[in-house]
Amino acid sequence: MRRYAAITPELLAQRLIELLIQRHPGRHPLRVALDAPGWVGSGPLVEALRTGLPAVGRPVGTVRACDFYRDASLRFEHGKTDVESFYTGWLDVAALQREVLSPLATDGAHYLPALRDAATNRATRAQPVPLAAHGILLVSGELLLGAGLSFDVVIHLAVSRAARKRLVPEDRRWTLPAFDRYDIDVDPVALADVVIRYDDPHHPAVSVR
Repeated sequence: MRRYAAITPELLAQRLIELLIQRHPGRHPLRVALDAPGWVGSGPLVEALRTGLPAVGRPVGTVRACDFYRDASLRFEHGKTDVESFYTGWLDVAALQREVLSPLATDGAHYLPALRDAATNRATRAQPVPLAAHGILLVSGELLLGAGLSFDVVIHLAVSRAARKRLVPEDRRWTLPAFDRYDIDVDPVALADVVIRYDDPHHPAVSVR
């Protein structure tokens, strides 16, 4: 049973920065997953980490998992609201591992910040960028766990089923069964190093393992 402690959003970012520095392997950049539904409002937390880590001497790289979605012809083969495709087939897991996570398993490596613009379905033509060994990479996205991606630290923003129904935008309501299945099949709360209860982003609670 995980134990949670209430914390303010401002102190949450500070707590996570301290934890990430403590967990850094020292041999290569720390690869961090920030796993949360895309509509839950994790942007301010990502931004707080992106700006706060350099302030304590840690270079930061950021990647959005949605920039590694498959070509639309594959994502939408069974329609734009097919739950099974969304759950298992939208994210190009192999590309994210190959272009981002595997290169950062070594010192002084480069990673690709984006592969495809999901809105336009065009290649971004982004160039690899360097990240020093003492740096930290933040990969934000949804349904990131359970696919074998090589993260060193996993932060999961846990939103209860009831809160998901309350918070989800109408045009994303069709995705709710995928998150219900994710909770059962993958159990991200059990897998994550850090779980943040995020039913109310203004009043989070954190559990660190």
